[in-house]
Amino acid sequence: MTVGIVMLVHDGLERAEQVVRHWTAAGCPVVLHVDRNTPDQAFRAFEAALGHDPLVRFCKRHRCQWGTWGIVAATQAASELMLETFGQVDHVYLSSGSCLPLRPARDLAEYLKARPRTDFIESATTEDVPWTVGGLDEERFTLRFPFSWRRNRRLFDRYVALQRRLGLRRRIPPGLVPHMGSQWWCLTRRTLSAILQDPNRPVYDRYFRRVWIPDESYFQTLARLFSGKIESRSLTLSRFDFQGKPHIFYDDHLKLLRRSGFFVARKVWPGADGLYRAFLSGGQTGTSTVEPDPGAIDRIFSRAVDRRTSGRPGLYMQSRMPRPGWEKGITANAYSVFQGFDAIFGSFDHWLAKATGACAHGHLFAAEKVEFAAGHAVARGALSDSAAKRDYAPEAFLTSLIWNTRGERQCFQFAPSDRQQIAPFLARDRNARIHVISGAWAVPLFQSNRNFADLRREAARLQKIESAFLKLLRSGQSQAHVRIWTMAEFVENPMEPLQQIISETGEAPVRNRLTEVPIMADLSGFGQFLQNLKNQGMHPYLTGDFPVDTVPVDTTPEAARPYLVR
Repeated sequence: MTVGIVMLVHDGLERAEQVVRHWTAAGCPVVLHVDRNTPDQAFRAFEAALGHDPLVRFCKRHRCQWGTWGIVAATQAASELMLETFGQVDHVYLSSGSCLPLRPARDLAEYLKARPRTDFIESATTEDVPWTVGGLDEERFTLRFPFSWRRNRRLFDRYVALQRRLGLRRRIPPGLVPHMGSQWWCLTRRTLSAILQDPNRPVYDRYFRRVWIPDESYFQTLARLFSGKIESRSLTLSRFDFQGKPHIFYDDHLKLLRRSGFFVARKVWPGADGLYRAFLSGGQTGTSTVEPDPGAIDRIFSRAVDRRTSGRPGLYMQSRMPRPGWEKGITANAYSVFQGFDAIFGSFDHWLAKATGACAHGHLFAAEKVEFAAGHAVARGALSDSAAKRDYAPEAFLTSLIWNTRGERQCFQFAPSDRQQIAPFLARDRNARIHVISGAWAVPLFQSNRNFADLRREAARLQKIESAFLKLLRSGQSQAHVRIWTMAEFVENPMEPLQQIISETGEAPVRNRLTEVPIMADLSGFGQFLQNLKNQGMHPYLTGDFPVDTVPVDTTPEAARPYLVR
């Protein structure tokens, strides 16, 4: 049993030369096709280096472009020369210059000898498998594609749209059922000869010349006409990412490739010196009965695709900024946001840190600076308290803080007076635990000695901002865990909300009732303050119905009613 190797080469000629010598040293003849796009000087040097080997031949050169007929024409020319020159060849194995043998050639020969009439070619109809990524399915066989997708993308797209609009469809030659699959196959001499010598070949060639990516359908379709037994799989390890681009193997994939069981791997980086040394050294030992096991590595590739598309929850880095909606989670851990609490309780953050063990920051998005816990100027992850740097990318700032403090619950204050660019992010983050006392922004205004006209304008501004934030939190797109109390509701019974907050925020569930609570601000006269705002035309509806407790009582005695004495 002799295996002939057809190799399509376009660059990396030094590596291709190494692989050719590996095959011929094992007695496998090699026919090479070198892309016409390869510079003539490089081709002549490559030909001179291998031309003296009696097991090496060079076929007629074709210009190969991705997705075009040239690759099929190159494969046909090399296969014809192989069958014509080396009569002892029983199977023909198609590979590329970037392919690397993973097992000894005798393993491959023995494996094929045990299956003398089996063709190994991935071949499936478009209805059976959803392989195409961002491309065409059945339309690749019913439309014409005279333009290169890579070099003339605009013409390609416009011509496809024109054919769709006019309802143009190509007629598939009688007897053909289009199939697709990997271009890297291993066919018996009988099947390959029947394909190349078929009297209808000019008809088939003319049809496939205008099929999109014909190298993935020409042999895959025609093999179904002539093969006695097809194993719809490839003996070459090739995997593609979520964009349809081939994975490239590097030196750190050595163990993975060894346990894959495949005979050849594609695509190997030309600079992977470790891989070429390990697999071309001649000291390999193998077992011809071992079956290629795609399941052994598919799990790793699936995780790699998942990591590439979704990343790790809450991790942003310079090599990939995930598209909105692609990420598994926009932050790494749960965190708590408190709005209005520090307005009612003077030292709420200190009390919260003591009661829960969490890291309680001040206003991370304050206009002047970032208020990190304990007044630090720099937080973990080299995050500065500079408001300008934070505001350059506020979402990345918060995500980085949560990522770099994994394992420690983060809490911070938020207010209508803070920078609001982060508000939509908070609303759609399922890790956010947001607690709001609406209308609490009125307390600092009540405690200030500013001109009342200024207070009225500021109150109207803050209420408008908070109203927009609450609308975000209540929208259907919000994924945060939200609790909202009006100020009137909260002040009436503050213990129950505080108990809920501590139970949720603490590192361990709090089973006992709270015995210590933060000191609430003195709200004597606050109801009258709100009434004064109303009297001035500003209605603070977000505070709830707060009682007016300082209204003067009219103590004038009621006038006596006159009565008649008889």
